[in-house]
Amino acid sequence: MLSTNSYFDGKVVSIAFETPEGPATSGVMLPGEFTFGTSQNERMIVTAGQLTVRLPGSEEWTAFPAGTEFNITAGDSFDVQIETPTAYLCYYS
Repeated sequence: MLSTNSYFDGKVVSIAFETPEGPATSGVMLPGEFTFGTSQNERMIVTAGQLTVRLPGSEEWTAFPAGTEFNITAGDSFDVQIETPTAYLCYYS
């Protein structure tokens, strides 16, 4: 079963689904700057475009272009900057 979520006035839209590895979402982020909180561990894979991310505990921004990934621990938050529409796949554990 699919579930659709929209955040930040429709600038971030995701579709939730189950995989053999567990729950996941696939979505698109439009240009902007957003802060996301986590309730589970997340593995974010950028599939198109680029996310520029300030990871928890860091003051530095790091670019993650298509084909790269990063991990976030449950209970943390992270900031993203998007300059062009960007697609992602996120696995939860």
